[in-house]
Amino acid sequence: MSKSIQTLIDSGTKLWLDSIDPELVDKNIALGASGATSNPIIIADLIKSGRFDNRMLELLERHSDDLEVAWELTDELVSNAQMKFKPRYKSTSGDDGYVSFELDPLLEDESFPGSEAERVQAYVSAGLEWNRHHNRMIKVPATESGLNALEDLVAAGVSVNVTLIFTIDQYRAARDAVWRGAQRRESLDRLKSVYSIFVSRIDVYTQKHLPQLSTAAQGLVGIVNAKRIWADNVEFWSDKNCPLKQEIVFASTGTKDPQDHPCKYVQALAGSDIQTNPPQTNEAVAASGLMFERMVDQLPDGDILKEIDNRVDFNHLHDTLMQEGIAKFADPQKALLQLISAKRFDLANT
Repeated sequence: MSKSIQTLIDSGTKLWLDSIDPELVDKNIALGASGATSNPIIIADLIKSGRFDNRMLELLERHSDDLEVAWELTDELVSNAQMKFKPRYKSTSGDDGYVSFELDPLLEDESFPGSEAERVQAYVSAGLEWNRHHNRMIKVPATESGLNALEDLVAAGVSVNVTLIFTIDQYRAARDAVWRGAQRRESLDRLKSVYSIFVSRIDVYTQKHLPQLSTAAQGLVGIVNAKRIWADNVEFWSDKNCPLKQEIVFASTGTKDPQDHPCKYVQALAGSDIQTNPPQTNEAVAASGLMFERMVDQLPDGDILKEIDNRVDFNHLHDTLMQEGIAKFADPQKALLQLISAKRFDLANT
């Protein structure tokens, strides 16, 4: 383990990998990663690599439905990663070592044929279906339907990773739904929930929609927002007597601005909870030579906070980023299914 990553972990951060590529999982466990997450883009990239052609051929022969192929391959890859992180899960008594499994993004697509109530029930049914093995988290988006599914999922014993969170209002709605579900359990002993706050996408938003922000404030809105949500989460759970930690996941930590240091968000949010980083970000951290210290509870100067509060319309931010986020959520799933269909044709004609 590099000294830089060691100091990041020593500061209190749990390092997770934004991939379930078996090779990258092995590499990042060696770097110090203790969990992982998945999504359709990751699955598609693995199929494109050709490394899974033999397995794909078996799955395609078994299933005539491309969607069934996608889910079985995803389940296998997530399960494989879970096995590798299981020692961490056991050593922390269930407080770490998780792999997140994303539910069908097409539940948010306009093509979904059912009502809102049917969409919510589809989330609950899918979450229960794919809730396999103790160290799997079910990833649910903080959309209206996803939020409405959380209480029943948690009440049924599911560990959840609530994703696509941009604002404190979204976080609070998710947290409150989780707590309602938790109170319907017989025990809080295995309650585990995490809340994935997207960071860098907010700074992309402000650069586009708020170019008038001062140089001092521009590029800090995502960090300030994430730190405030983190503090709110700490306060809420402080008196709930949960044996396991209910944590913030700092997601979207890869920098989008080429002028930013690749460790910008990692450094700013170091010290507590979880960072789910792209593979290249973890590699950058390992090679950075930086010595990380706790920064998650340190906010910028009051003048910067005042400017952010006065100029950033978080309702507009939420609406804009959720519209973009839902498209980025559903479109990769459609692309994955198209890729499997093409692979079916290619492998059948070789």
